[in-house]
Amino acid sequence: MSEHEEQVALIKWWSLSHKRFKLPEYSLMAIPNGGLRHIAVAKKLKEEGLRSGAPDLELRVSRNGLHALWIEMKYGKNKPTESQIEFMAWQEAEGAKCVVCYSWEEAKKQIEEYLK
Repeated sequence: MSEHEEQVALIKWWSLSHKRFKLPEYSLMAIPNGGLRHIAVAKKLKEEGLRSGAPDLELRVSRNGLHALWIEMKYGKNKPTESQIEFMAWQEAEGAKCVVCYSWEEAKKQIEEYLK
């Protein structure tokens, strides 16, 4: 599977599972930083506040003294970018948990552990 397909699988699982955690479906949100887009759309999104480095997904739920879980999805041998590493370090210093996952199953496990 591709990174896109892994993330889609995770969101499908979340759509079926979120009630088990007594959370609304929208508590897990995608951050549309990646992907190719027309230059005009990219400019507009940047003007609206899109910033490089934010991980792919945010679970905006406080647990165990943490305020959120950020998930960066990667595929194959891909590694986080420098801006992603900086963003995740900043968020961890601010009290969030940040993880890099290489499959939807790994991300699912991280979510389940975070929500315990």
